[in-house]
Order: sequence, then structure tokens, then C-alpha cells
Amino acid sequence: MFTYTLIKHTHVTAAALSLSLFLLRMGLELSGNSQWRKTALRWMPHANDTLLLSAAITLVIIGSWNPAIFPWLAIKIALVFGYVIAGFFALRQSTPRRIRIIAALLAMVQIGFIFYLAIQKPAL
Repeated sequence: MFTYTLIKHTHVTAAALSLSLFLLRMGLELSGNSQWRKTALRWMPHANDTLLLSAAITLVIIGSWNPAIFPWLAIKIALVFGYVIAGFFALRQSTPRRIRIIAALLAMVQIGFIFYLAIQKPAL
């Protein structure tokens, strides 16, 4: 039980950090400060997201959760892919500013739903 709790807290912390890093990078980018691309902010989210994904997979294995049996998990996984794609376009320099803002908003909506599903685990 201790292992599950430790991994769950790692996952939750990494999720919060992932959102924080996205918002920080998006804020810097939209303010016209793209110098963050030359700092650790360029690679830190990738390292954190690797930890986040590893913890998620471990939790699924420990909890014996099958996305085919738990629809909230299948939807959460789909939303994670959507969040990654939207985040990619939001932070891509060659994407027009208007599209980047829309992509950033879409990413935040998706992360909101991901957090909701993670907390509530509704029976769908």
C-alpha cells in the first residue's frame, strides 16, 4: 500500500508541475520572451512528463485498471494525447499567434478535464 501511495503522490505532483511548466512557458512565449528556449525550461517539462507517464503506467498496473473496463481512464488517455498535441501547437514558434492562443486554451480545457477525471473517476 505504501508503494501505491508513493507512486500516486509522485504522479499528482508531476501532473501539477507539468501544468505549471506549461503555463509558465506559454506565459513567457505570449509575452514575447522566447529566451526560455535557451534555458532548462526547454527540457525540464520532458523529463517531468517522462516521470508523470511512468508513474501513470505503474498506477494502472498496480491498480489493475483496464481502459476497456474503466471508461474514465480511456477518456483520460485520449485527453492526454489531445493535450500534448494542443500544447505542441501552442508553443510552436511558427504557428500564428491567434492559433497558438486557441491551442493553449484548448490544452488548458483538456487538462481541466483530465484533472476532473483523475479526481472523480466518474462511472460513465
